[in-house]
Amino acid sequence: MQELIGTGVALVTPFDAQGAVDHLALARIVHYQVENGIDYLVVLGTTGESITLSKQEKADVIKTINDANNGRLPMVLGLGGNDTAVVVNELKTMNLTDFIAILSVSPSYSKPTQEGIYQHFKALSQASSIPIILYNVPGRTGTNMEVETVVRLSAFENIIAIKEAAGDIVQAMKMIQYTPKDFLVISGDDMIANAMTLAGGAGVISVIGQAMAQDFSDMIRYALNGDVGESYQLHYKMAAVVEMIFEQGNPAGIKTLLQHLELCGNEVRLPLVKVDTLLNKRLKTFLESY
Repeated sequence: MQELIGTGVALVTPFDAQGAVDHLALARIVHYQVENGIDYLVVLGTTGESITLSKQEKADVIKTINDANNGRLPMVLGLGGNDTAVVVNELKTMNLTDFIAILSVSPSYSKPTQEGIYQHFKALSQASSIPIILYNVPGRTGTNMEVETVVRLSAFENIIAIKEAAGDIVQAMKMIQYTPKDFLVISGDDMIANAMTLAGGAGVISVIGQAMAQDFSDMIRYALNGDVGESYQLHYKMAAVVEMIFEQGNPAGIKTLLQHLELCGNEVRLPLVKVDTLLNKRLKTFLESY
């Protein structure tokens, strides 16, 4: 699927000082992505703090993003969980017409075996009316989706890609090597997105991309074109800030950066807390010197 090659951004959900969703700021962030070279939007992922949003808030967030985007960029919806039956039901009952794909995280906390992960996504594949992007992020879920499991799942016609965020470049390269040519291996780790893309990956679903939108999406374009020198020049220009935004958790770091860009506030919902004063200052200093 060509629309998923390049830079996707995992959108934050901005909150106001009272903790309510800030829809004006959310619309501002969407416009910023469209105007600065991002290729597609990922709605209600981990970065969007979707776990702390009510059903109504999720519906309102989707509407705001959809209205602001106005069909300009393709959209992917984050939809996953560790109760297979619940996710299957959501896939069957939700209106998915505005989205080109589902991004579905491997079940967390339950720690299923590889066979359990396979059966979970097989059930989702049978229930979904639109393509599925697998999401492997063992640092959050407690289990790694092994290469063999991904290869097995890539045989399903509507399982078209994986967001690979194990932080393991060798594993990512094996996924690229052993899955079908049209199966997309997308980086879920900003620090190795460039290397993965140069190794044959399809780009990135990024966190830092929504702040450094133009340079990060340009870096991935260079990598997709095989322009190694240009891509690494941009990578090293941004490497320090990529580390900084994850130091005290996501999305606390990226929201602070977006605050310094005057796109939204840096409020997060518990159990997340804002970054401390020192990191806040370091992020501001980086932007000023950038």
